[in-house]
This record gives sequence, C-alpha cells and structure tokens, in this order.
Amino acid sequence: MEHLRLNGAYWGLTTLDVLGKLNAVDPDEVVSWVMECQHESGGFGGNVGHDPHMLYTLSAIQVLALFDKIDVLDVEKVANYIASLQNEDGSFSGDMWGEIDTRFSYVAICSLALLHRLDKINVERAVKYIVSCKNLDGGFGCTPGAESHAGQIFCCVGALAITGSLHHVDKDLLGWWLCERQVKSGGLNGRPEKLPDVCYSWWVLSSLIMIDRVHWIDKKKLVNFILDCQDKENGGISDRPDDAVDVFHTYFGVAGLSLLEYPGLKAVDPAYALPVDVVNRIFLAK
Repeated sequence: MEHLRLNGAYWGLTTLDVLGKLNAVDPDEVVSWVMECQHESGGFGGNVGHDPHMLYTLSAIQVLALFDKIDVLDVEKVANYIASLQNEDGSFSGDMWGEIDTRFSYVAICSLALLHRLDKINVERAVKYIVSCKNLDGGFGCTPGAESHAGQIFCCVGALAITGSLHHVDKDLLGWWLCERQVKSGGLNGRPEKLPDVCYSWWVLSSLIMIDRVHWIDKKKLVNFILDCQDKENGGISDRPDDAVDVFHTYFGVAGLSLLEYPGLKAVDPAYALPVDVVNRIFLAK
C-alpha cells in the first residue's frame, strides 16, 4: 500500500469527517506529512519520496481542504504542475510518462477548481476531449472509443458538472445505463454482467445525482447492500458481504450512504467527493 498512502489518507480522513469524527486525528501531523509528499515540480507523490502524479496531487489538495489548510500550498506552483500535463487535444496525462485517461481530466479540473485556478488550462478543449469519449450507450470511457465504465462516467460527468458543461450529457440515455447497474442484491456494478461492488455505490450514485436521475434506482435495497458489507465486529466496509474490509471501500460505502441521505452522516458533494460544508467553505468564503 506504500505507493498510494496519500490516497488512503484522503479515503480515511474523509470518512472520519463524514462520520463527524475528524477531531480524532492531529491536523498538524497530517498536514506536515502531506507537504513532505510534495515534489519540487509542484505535484505530489503517493508517499514521501515517491514520484509526483495527478492522482496524488488531488488527494493532497482534498486532505488539506478537509482541515481548511489549502493556504499552506504554493497554489501557483501546484496549478502550473497540473496545467503542464494538459495535451494539445485537451486531454491530460497523469504524470511525466504520458498515460492519458479521462480520470486525469477530472483530477485536473477538480484540483484547479478547488484552488480557484481553472484559468490555468484550456477548459473548452478539456471539455471537448471528454465529450469525444462519449459512447452510443450514453456512457463514457477512459479514451475515445473505450468501453463505458461507471468509474469513468463519474470522472467525465463530474468534470462536466464542475465546468458547467452538463448539457453535453444525454441524461435519459446515461441515466438508463447507470440504473441498469443495480443487481438483484441491491448493489451496483461498474459494467454489464459484473458482480456488484460497494465502491460503485459512489461512482454510479454520484453520477445519477448530478444528472438528476437518482430516483431511477431502488435506494432502500442499495442501503441494505452497503450495510451488509460491514464488518460489525471490527468496523469497516468491504466490496461485497463477507469479504475483507479496506479503507477504499469503507470510504465509498460511507459516501454512498451519505448520498442516500442515511441518518447521522454529513452530506457529501457528488462532484467534488468532499463534504458539502468543506466545498462551501472553499467557494462561498471567497
């Protein structure tokens, strides 16, 4: 797990915040460790001494946002790092090695929006590239022509939502594809004919909420599926009932329950994947 420690920090800490328990950790300790993961390029690695990558850079920004500590960043430097990874066609590479994926389009747009620096990139071109990844079934893939996948759909719909470009989505067609992801157990899968997995409670639900089609699934059955994946003795949530729990599925299970308005949980923003009060603090306080 060493290479994605920063992602793990985001999953674990955001879960704590949604549960109202963020005060269980020492903010200064977390913030100083996050800053140790920053590279001279401005980007962040998954752990201290690791190479920088877009994925970890967003997790770093999100963790700092939870503690209201974005001001410790040299925003210009981080924004320049992200902008340097935009390609001529509007797509984004994940790091200096050049892998292209709509995940990185979302990560770039989400990161820069949280830093109030979307002006650093060509947003119009970024949107055009995302739209070029739209398929005949209404879904989106990782590159043009790639298979529709619920995780990629979240990335594309989230990026379009943040940039005010949701008019490019065929909401009924995509909504139908997404609600078809619910299986008999109530859980959601990521593609046709796959097993349900708790993490899709986030990827599918958040997308349905952003396109206003969440009423097309059976929410009660989904709540029960997520709760069935709990380890009631030791805590945590797994991908499916009776599997080993991990922090990734725990976060997306809890975030999914939040989107389902489960009592006692803080509301989570479906586009930014952060608690609504954190997002409001960033955009309304300015």
